[in-house]
Amino acid sequence: MVSSVAMASDPSPLQDFCVADKDSKVLVNGFVCKDPKVVKAEDFFSTGLDKAGDTAKKVGSNVTAVNVNKLAGLNTLGISMVRIDYAPRGLNAPHTHPRATEILTVIEGQLFVGFVTSNTDNGNRLFTKMLKKGDVFVFPQGLIHFQFNPGYTNTVAIGALSSQNPGTITIADAVFGSKPPISDEVLAKAFQVDKKTVDWLQAQF
Repeated sequence: MVSSVAMASDPSPLQDFCVADKDSKVLVNGFVCKDPKVVKAEDFFSTGLDKAGDTAKKVGSNVTAVNVNKLAGLNTLGISMVRIDYAPRGLNAPHTHPRATEILTVIEGQLFVGFVTSNTDNGNRLFTKMLKKGDVFVFPQGLIHFQFNPGYTNTVAIGALSSQNPGTITIADAVFGSKPPISDEVLAKAFQVDKKTVDWLQAQF
């Protein structure tokens, strides 16, 4: 028995740009393109990455994102970036980007960074590195990763991501702060603790 399948695709952009039309009611995987005739230079422009973010939060870090939601010209281009500010002892808590690999460079200060591999026969392997100014580290797509400022001065890093809308799932927020909450019985069994501990953790979020 002979069978043949013909498939055609073009993953590359088919026009110079596709500036996001955020007013469109059409739902697609991304944003509908604006009419190129009404596109302006401002659609490709953003400001503010020179300003430090507010790190007076519980974890002591702040992420300033430049993605398609802020910069419409990024639509379909497959890139975005972030500025991350860390207070002394500040943490960018364990999280994942379901749609992007991230490459991070330290601009000022130092960072202890790491990521954990997915479930394997050998368990979940942790890769860590201490970074100083000018160092670069890569976090593969979808893997849990973190950054921690172990020093006593502020740290600044810039990250680039391989999606115009990479998404972020902060593990603690998602597990203990979901609405409605995940059953404490489920979480108690998953984390091998009693329900009172789970209830206390959920109350923090």
